[in-house]
Amino acid sequence: MEPEIIATCTARIRQKGQITLPKEVRKALQVKEGDTIRFNIHEDGVVTMEGVVEIPADQRWFWTSEWQAGEREVEAEIAAGGSGKVFDDIDEMFEYLNRER
Repeated sequence: MEPEIIATCTARIRQKGQITLPKEVRKALQVKEGDTIRFNIHEDGVVTMEGVVEIPADQRWFWTSEWQAGEREVEAEIAAGGSGKVFDDIDEMFEYLNRER
């Protein structure tokens, strides 16, 4: 079963194959000027597009499966009304952690 179409937009191809993505498409892809878009060409001739999130090399650790599992665990705890300690700034957090040792 194919997904339901919720909107239809058109764009005119200009010189050198350039197009302007309609506002609705940019919003659906969550892209803005300077972002990268990936075009996927499928065997059946269907072409799909998706926004590409570029992650700086020094921040890739955050997107590892282990770190993301921890993020989901914390988000679930917060959503369930967890009583985790909240700090006003990083110095307060380190003071607390040093006292707990």
